[in-house]
Amino acid sequence: MGHDPWTELRDRAEQVRRTIESELRVTTPGVLQEAPADHGLFALAAHTWAKELKTSPASIATRASRVKPVSPFAPLRAEGPYVNFTVDPAPFAELVLSAVRSDGETYGTSPARKERVLLEHTSANPTGPLHVGRARNPFLGDALVRLMRAAGYKVTSEYLVNDIGRQMVLLYWAVAHLPEDPSDSEERIEYRYVKLYQKASAKLEGDETLKREIERLTQRFEGGDVQLTKDIRKVGEAVLGGILETLRRVNVTYDSFFWESDAILDGSVQRVIERLMPLGKEEDGARYLDLTGFGLEGDAAKYFFVRRDGTSLYTTRDIAYHLNKMGRCDVAIDVIGEDHKLSFQRLKAAFQLMGIDWAPETIFYAFVNLPEGRMSTRKGRVVYLDDLIDEAIDRAYAEVAKRREDLPEARKREIAQTIGVAAVRYNIVRVQAEKAITFRWEEALSFEGNSAPFLQYAHARACSILAKADGHGPSDLRLLVHPQEQMLIRWIAKFPSTVREAAEGRRVHAVAGYAADFASQFNLFYRDCPVLAAEPASLRGARLGLVDASRVVLRNALDGLGLTAPKEM
Repeated sequence: MGHDPWTELRDRAEQVRRTIESELRVTTPGVLQEAPADHGLFALAAHTWAKELKTSPASIATRASRVKPVSPFAPLRAEGPYVNFTVDPAPFAELVLSAVRSDGETYGTSPARKERVLLEHTSANPTGPLHVGRARNPFLGDALVRLMRAAGYKVTSEYLVNDIGRQMVLLYWAVAHLPEDPSDSEERIEYRYVKLYQKASAKLEGDETLKREIERLTQRFEGGDVQLTKDIRKVGEAVLGGILETLRRVNVTYDSFFWESDAILDGSVQRVIERLMPLGKEEDGARYLDLTGFGLEGDAAKYFFVRRDGTSLYTTRDIAYHLNKMGRCDVAIDVIGEDHKLSFQRLKAAFQLMGIDWAPETIFYAFVNLPEGRMSTRKGRVVYLDDLIDEAIDRAYAEVAKRREDLPEARKREIAQTIGVAAVRYNIVRVQAEKAITFRWEEALSFEGNSAPFLQYAHARACSILAKADGHGPSDLRLLVHPQEQMLIRWIAKFPSTVREAAEGRRVHAVAGYAADFASQFNLFYRDCPVLAAEPASLRGARLGLVDASRVVLRNALDGLGLTAPKEM
């Protein structure tokens, strides 16, 4: 397990680079870069040594190219100021495909690491269903969990349940006091509750008695009233159950849950308040930390941690939660919306003020918009994630029914489900987290280019070829010398290091981009290199081995992004 042909090839090329430097008697180390596809695997620029050797880069490259390479590299080639590392096709194919054969279905994974990672994502308030704007969080977080596990990290995925605060108290009051519309009885509980919440919010606008009631309940709740906490938590659990049901539809699950109310009941929040009191300042009876000097100014530098009435704020509970996290992991990663940037800047500054040399890593994402414009939960103008999934499956079904009239109805529905969910997930994770994204159906459900159906179709095609072959038969990997075979082998070689680097850099979109490029390369190979009809038999067997290696890469890339890899489409 854990073969990484690309890194192995780079290490061998670095070994040759050091020999070149020794032969040239230079002290400045050269930089080895990946070469353009038609110029070999790697290129070494000679510009670095021009000043030291007092001669032109082109003449240095010519001298350097005389150094004998190591297998599977062919004799070095000087092209202008560059030394290009090309490969001998036969040993290159053997090195890469032997690695895939050795690792089998686990190809692309890395050996286990020691770091314990606690990755928190989604953590939507349990006051209503998930909406499309926040859909990026579970897709990005879950894909990062998968990719980091593939890269060897020991990862725990966690959901912080924000069951404390006025929103939860108002929802509890609404559920306890407002009548439900009988016509809503067929809806899932979180959809019924969010309507009650919206009614209560509207009522709160001009009702001073209700405002005082909500304040009184909030004080009791945060004061540690155990029975009230249990009652409010029941409401939160009901809504959370619905949120988790939606997330299971899109293949997102969690290892652990942290309830904010537990931090109140176990005294953690009160201990944080006591710890901050000597560091804080007072304003209108409330207490705050002055974070001036931590890159913050004016009101932004005021980090309030306790209200005038003694109740905690989200900020206080956030410190308590992160202190708890600190004891449970080596690396904490929070996937959060870009609207929380100031909150986390303050959190990190507060930790410094408290003398704590630790902070979570933060991955901020821009919200998902639909072409119709931004969405607002408060006003009730909202598109829920369930609606988006239903629409995706319906649209995918129409496409499948059109393309595959031969399939039984149940199979069409099953494929539509697989394609629809993957289309939504992939279309969102393929874009770099901090870049804004507008979700468009024509892009998401396209069977061409950078889309989930395109990747899934490439995997299904590989499975179809292998099913028709009924075994590989004799195989000679040294026959895989066609330029398109060599190009596909190059991409297979890069898969493990692509996953590892994406995990280390927390860049999910890098694997999405790789997967789209890989599927394109596989299709070009399929176009140019007949597999089942290949002659002689040993070439047919070798090409089937290449198809099987491609299947493993496609399946594991799709799985790393949280997408199902269908065998039939």
